[in-house]
Amino acid sequence: MALQRESNVKATADRSLSLLFVDDDIELSSMMQEYISEAGHHLDTSFDGRDGLAKILNHTYDLVILDVMMPHIDGISLLEQVRKRSNVPVILLTARTAKQDRVRGLNAGADDYVPKPFDADELYARIRAVLRRAANHPFEQRQITSAGPLVLNATTREVRLGRFSIDLTSVEFDILELLARSPGRIVSRDEITILIFGREATPYDRFLDVHISHLRKKLEGSKTLIRTIRGIGYMFTGQL
Repeated sequence: MALQRESNVKATADRSLSLLFVDDDIELSSMMQEYISEAGHHLDTSFDGRDGLAKILNHTYDLVILDVMMPHIDGISLLEQVRKRSNVPVILLTARTAKQDRVRGLNAGADDYVPKPFDADELYARIRAVLRRAANHPFEQRQITSAGPLVLNATTREVRLGRFSIDLTSVEFDILELLARSPGRIVSRDEITILIFGREATPYDRFLDVHISHLRKKLEGSKTLIRTIRGIGYMFTGQL
């Protein structure tokens, strides 16, 4: 496992975070605990899904890092249980070749995923990016966004479509808000991934596609609020 420490790890200005690392690899968990501690944060560990679920539901964490392959309860089943009761940000750890696990994890409500083996500096950067999205996303200065029948409240993270309340994950909310603030404008995949996920899009990355698919199912029924502009990106039409 590629765990590397850069000299600037301790220089982060982030507040102290409380994190949970759920993975049955005890050596890796110990190394991550040391790494996160050096960065000025606290990391709890759990070595099986059952214990991990109990800790998530009985403690307040800023973010959870969750391995897919674990005893008793696998990571994706655990995430599905968590999402019934908590919106805590979750990063999945998946095998590098396990595309289906990544898609299933996004469907279950993961905020991001990191393939194994991973570099600790990259994982730490992903943690910070997910937390920025959840707590201080770039559109926070404008609290209410209205586009046709759609109303988004950035303070409460609530979404209403006409008379109906729509339940979205944090990532889905941020994508929808970005699109809804520019109705009729094509927003490129690169723009979305840089602003929302903090990284450039890659040709084979399904991350954005999965979240757009979820948004359409939750918002549209048989209508098209979000149009795909093939080879470029997406456009919010604002029309039912």
